Amino acid sequence: MTDTRAAPTLPQPYLLFLGDVVEPGYAKTAFGLRDWAGDKCVGEFACDGAAVSAGLERMTPAEARARGARSLVIGVANSGGVIGDSWVAPLVEALEAGLDIVSGMHVRLAAVPAIAEAAAKHGRRLIDVRTPPAGIPVGTGVKRSGKRLLAVGTDCAVGKKYTALALANAFAARGVDVDFRATGQTGIMIAGGGMPMDAVVSDFEAGAAEILSPDADPGHWDVIEGQGSLFHPGFAAVSLGLLHGSQPDVIVVCHEPDRQKMLGTTYPTPSVEDTIALNLELGRRTNPAIRCGGVSLNTAKLSATEAERLITAEGERLGLPVADPIRGGVAFDRLVEYCLG
Repeated sequence: MTDTRAAPTLPQPYLLFLGDVVEPGYAKTAFGLRDWAGDKCVGEFACDGAAVSAGLERMTPAEARARGARSLVIGVANSGGVIGDSWVAPLVEALEAGLDIVSGMHVRLAAVPAIAEAAAKHGRRLIDVRTPPAGIPVGTGVKRSGKRLLAVGTDCAVGKKYTALALANAFAARGVDVDFRATGQTGIMIAGGGMPMDAVVSDFEAGAAEILSPDADPGHWDVIEGQGSLFHPGFAAVSLGLLHGSQPDVIVVCHEPDRQKMLGTTYPTPSVEDTIALNLELGRRTNPAIRCGGVSLNTAKLSATEAERLITAEGERLGLPVADPIRGGVAFDRLVEYCLG
């Protein structure tokens, strides 16, 4: 049974809000929801002048509510996680139409007076998914029942969320009892709940991961979305706490082949081999039986032929299953089977 301190279930289905975004890179939350929770998305809504679309039907909050939407999700991940002045009137419009608002921004919704007043007036909820639950304990390291897979990375933003989602879906398709466990704002919105690990105080990271993936039946798998990288000078703390607290039986290393420098740094991206070795060494502290299930390559920048050639070569070099989960195919099937053991 899931610990009640985990994030509450989010009101679904969603209307995706794209703000006034003109660069696709800032709409990754909307794209993630479209790709992995399309059945939970009624349509999209944006400010005048917005140049980016998730490819869903454009509609007003009132129209979305009539179609069954229960909340508006801010599908933007901009620099600093701010709520722009131009967003306030559309967000108030959503509240007036009877929608709750779900946000993964750093700025809290209730910190904007007009939004807070409209929510109170219309009896709507303001849900900040980057707010950890109260009472998270320090991690204990006590072994839990059930099986766990953690997606880890050579760097940030290399495909850990997409890999975990693809693996969870593949496990389910094989009749495995499985849950995807979200650890970032987009993953939480896709899953409808989870733990915002990057907002948890460092001392409680491992405890938060233990709450996220509680005791389960022996045959049950939790496939856990990874965060950051053990090698990243800015984000290693969350990666280590998640590794210790999730106690994975299996790790899958995620890597972007042409990434030369770690995101936002001058440090070189570590090798796949070093990433496997360090995660296994540190992971053995809370699960001595941890093993590497394979490698997930983000080959989005390569042609199909180039990707197939690289996947084959890396598999032979590493002696492990290597695949791009988004491309799927025989290579991905091999990765799934090896992870399941």
